[in-house]
Amino acid sequence: MRAPNEIDFWRGMALATIFINHIPGNFFERFTFRNVSLSDSAELFVFLAGWSLRFQTNRSTGVPVFGLVLRLGSRAMQVYFAQLVITEMAVALLAAAAVYYDASFLLDWHNAAAVFSDPVKTHVGMILLTHQLGYFNILPLYVVLVACAPLIAICARYASWLVLPLSAALYVVTLSTGINVPSWPIGGSWFLNPMAWQFIYVLGFVMAGKDGLGDFVRRHRKVFFALGLPVIVCGLAVAITHFSPRPDSVPSPKLFFMFDKTFLSPARLIDLLALAAVFAGSFPFLMRWIPLPVRYCSLLGRHSLNVFCVGSLLSLTGQIVRFAYGGALLTDAIMVSVGLAIMGIVAWLPEKRDAFRKAVPSTKSLPAS
Repeated sequence: MRAPNEIDFWRGMALATIFINHIPGNFFERFTFRNVSLSDSAELFVFLAGWSLRFQTNRSTGVPVFGLVLRLGSRAMQVYFAQLVITEMAVALLAAAAVYYDASFLLDWHNAAAVFSDPVKTHVGMILLTHQLGYFNILPLYVVLVACAPLIAICARYASWLVLPLSAALYVVTLSTGINVPSWPIGGSWFLNPMAWQFIYVLGFVMAGKDGLGDFVRRHRKVFFALGLPVIVCGLAVAITHFSPRPDSVPSPKLFFMFDKTFLSPARLIDLLALAAVFAGSFPFLMRWIPLPVRYCSLLGRHSLNVFCVGSLLSLTGQIVRFAYGGALLTDAIMVSVGLAIMGIVAWLPEKRDAFRKAVPSTKSLPAS
């Protein structure tokens, strides 16, 4: 078990707030940081995923390229199968709720209607990740990013100076053209465009390094702190006033000037980087003054995939509960408390299992009778 650390803490906080935010209208949603900033937990989670990738590749310095590809590729398969499982469980949950409450309209929630009206094509689409349920569209993005991780790691090993320029070029082309991955069999495109979101993933990867941009940022930390403060204030003003530029009021290419989440427009990206610049290094202070929440979030962050999957299903359950029993404060409090507790248990169980394995001696080491 890792000791609580800054990356796990912020990743755990992102997971907890994603769970709360994915139950629209609940009382506690108003206290998450997306209400006081232009960016939200999705940007933070992907940025930290890139940061974690750098740590993995640093630990694999002496590993041959083939071994590195296998190690990182296996993680992509893990995330892919997790997406398939929770999507099917979400479909089953909606179907069960529709039957139990005699509410057939629940079958239309979150882009699920096609699963029941055209199951053959839609299930193929779910396997291909071209059909995604609403609120279950972060993991498909993560599958693509983790699948690209071997390419990023190999490029960083042999031509590190190319990683960020190539990523930035793809980001600029994506915003300039509006290109996105198409959805199928239902028309449309991905809610989180991987060709744009890869940039924040790569930024996390690069900034975690001890050289290059990462070294530059750390050496000029006070400067970036000062630059980040006014950006955060602007993000706060935008969030409070709910301001968003109209497409007809900005020049082309319009995606550079909008606050678009699908394409991770620059304003959202800059806001997240400003938050990182200002709050990076606050972990020791938080650990000292609020140790229990910090330890809890760090626990979630150490087991992010398991927690994210369970949290997604709990969020959908919470939506169904609010439909069935209303949105009273007491209902929301019980629902959020139980959900956060279950997420904690899901993260705690593998650590308890590992501790048990270490405590019980291997049968190979037992003396012969």
